[in-house]
Amino acid sequence: MLESKGEKIFVTGLTLVLILLSIIALVPLLSVISTSLSSKSAVDMNLVTLWPKQFTFDSWAYIIDRPDLWRSFFLTLSTTLIGTVLALLMTALLAYPLSKPEFRWGSVIMIGVVIAMIFKAPIVPYFLTVRGIGLYNNPLVLVVPHILNPFNLIIMRTFFKQFSKELEEAALLEGCGYFRMLFQFVLPLSKAVLATLALFYGVLLWNQFQHPLFFLQDPDWFPLQIKIRQFITDDSVIMAGAASTADLNYNERTLRAATVMFAIIPIILVYPFLQKYFVKGAMIGSVKG
Repeated sequence: MLESKGEKIFVTGLTLVLILLSIIALVPLLSVISTSLSSKSAVDMNLVTLWPKQFTFDSWAYIIDRPDLWRSFFLTLSTTLIGTVLALLMTALLAYPLSKPEFRWGSVIMIGVVIAMIFKAPIVPYFLTVRGIGLYNNPLVLVVPHILNPFNLIIMRTFFKQFSKELEEAALLEGCGYFRMLFQFVLPLSKAVLATLALFYGVLLWNQFQHPLFFLQDPDWFPLQIKIRQFITDDSVIMAGAASTADLNYNERTLRAATVMFAIIPIILVYPFLQKYFVKGAMIGSVKG
């Protein structure tokens, strides 16, 4: 179909606006990258803008050699992987029966789910509850409170409601139970929603900040985001172990920039391959349940 002149002008204008917004969004990122790859003297003299000055990897070499940063990185990575698997399992186990009209308590439970999604728990009672079940200063607090998200539960329930009833009825006639049906038939055919929610849960677990800030006191259990906060706010932490000589080719600013890039590079590398699932997830959630 041929586009009218007005449509061409609109598409061209919209494209230019999106390009402009993309450039604006990239400027801070390029500035951080340039700072992390520039020398101390260039940064001190404010010569660095969007391109490195006096190019050097010294800041990166120092950051990569920090065992405490790697400990936080692998803690965040492990909690993200384990938490995502557990979250998908728990979400599926609750969403599947809620998708069945014969489940008499389904509507009551869904009202509770919607209320939990709209009205968040007050901070003080939530803190006391989490501490009361033994998760204070416990690395499990990085996983357990996140294994069931009301919004993700609604998305998966909506998807299951569209599942072929004929296939389920045939499986039931063959003597297949509900648990076997879920794990052998339903979930293998639900890769789209599983990939979508895995991405949602993964991003949530990777970027969590409030929970470790409230509940973790032992520095050995600090995840990556809290460690970055330490590096940004405390010069003594980021410079710990650095040689106290005048000829260092890095300073606090270059090290902070390198640390920030260290934390976001995994997301930058993974996100382009998974971006389509965000769109697919929005489409799944928009279908009437």
